[in-house]
Parts: sequence; C-alpha cells; structure tokens
Amino acid sequence: MKVITVNINGAQRQLPDSSSVAALIEEMGLTGKRVALERNGEIVPRSTFATQKLSDGDKLEVVVAVGGG
Repeated sequence: MKVITVNINGAQRQLPDSSSVAALIEEMGLTGKRVALERNGEIVPRSTFATQKLSDGDKLEVVVAVGGG
C-alpha cells in the first residue's frame, strides 16, 4: 500500500494514498465535531471534506471548536 506524508498542526503523519479530508477527520476521532480545516493556506469547505483528496506534502491546520461559557 502506498502512503503519503502530510503535516498536521506541525506534526508529520503518514496516511494511505488517496485519503480524503473526511477520512482524516474520522481517523483523528473528530467525526461529528465542529472542525475547521486549512490545507496549504486555504480553508477547505466542510461540504467538500469527502471529495478533497490529500496529497503528499500537504500542510494542514485542524481546529476544533470547543463550546463553553
């Protein structure tokens, strides 16, 4: 199986080739949470998480909204 290396919040991580943003979110245990994701400096719309394929060398910033008051 071919793997790619991406940088997530400053840490390198290896993923299966052709992983989608949605698969990454699931693997990180963030499914169902309010997540914002930036890929190579551009915000990825939530509606495209399932169709956005990750590429080797992508730089990702993942932010999870935390409620409180």
